[in-house]
Amino acid sequence: MNATIFIVIPILTLLMFELGLNLRLNDFKLFRDRPLPVLAGLIGQIIILPALAWLIGWALHLEPIFLIGFVLIACCPGGSSSNVFSMLARGDVALSVSLTACSSIITLFTVPLIMEWVTACAGSQVDVHLPVGKLFMQNIVLMFVPIVVGIAVRKKWARAAEKIHKVLSKIAFPALIFLATVFFIQNREAIIDSFGQLGLSITVLILLAMASGVGLSWLMRLTGKERRTIVIEIGMQNAAQAIAIASSPLVFNNDTIAIPAIIYALMMNIILIIYVAVVKNR
Repeated sequence: MNATIFIVIPILTLLMFELGLNLRLNDFKLFRDRPLPVLAGLIGQIIILPALAWLIGWALHLEPIFLIGFVLIACCPGGSSSNVFSMLARGDVALSVSLTACSSIITLFTVPLIMEWVTACAGSQVDVHLPVGKLFMQNIVLMFVPIVVGIAVRKKWARAAEKIHKVLSKIAFPALIFLATVFFIQNREAIIDSFGQLGLSITVLILLAMASGVGLSWLMRLTGKERRTIVIEIGMQNAAQAIAIASSPLVFNNDTIAIPAIIYALMMNIILIIYVAVVKNR
């Protein structure tokens, strides 16, 4: 069994629990009060980004095994880290939290469906198959359950939840760095060999994703705060979720499929840090 899975599962579960601690039931109701910004974010995250990943991967002739991983990371919208970036960019944090809440639930269903189609198209060339039922159950156990537990803890023990959230929020980013470092050490040769093509593909994807956020915001006449949040939400992805799916012995059990997620995490943070700096200077 791949040793990476014993690292990524606790980290992903911790991140989802921390996300749940930061959510209130009202965060799911923003769509009723402000449907346009929520709709813009969900369209960008759930539809546009995976479609862009497939088109870019096809246009740049990515190897089938990397194409599967490339679309996989595009199907996994970012977690609570996007809320921090939205705050730093003086965006709409309430919108960011609501999008995180909604996308975390919706992708329980969309990730298996999209990846089933992608694997059917590209997987036969590299003998990769997707057990859809097992992927769905893994998402429920590692994502949905920890989020629900976090929400329940916050509802019943609000003060304790706030203290736990403060601690876990400080651990979350170092935990992701640790995961990326371990994965890089284990797969450094494959990552270095593929960085040129994958790095270009991922950079193009992130920039086009952010541009689509600007376009959607313009079409729906959103405010500047909403636009900045939409740009960040569409560009930021959950690398831990993608690595868990790729490395899991129940799903792909293939570290190579996780390589695009590692490179995406690196490029995503570099590009979004630049974006936040530009926004704050303006």
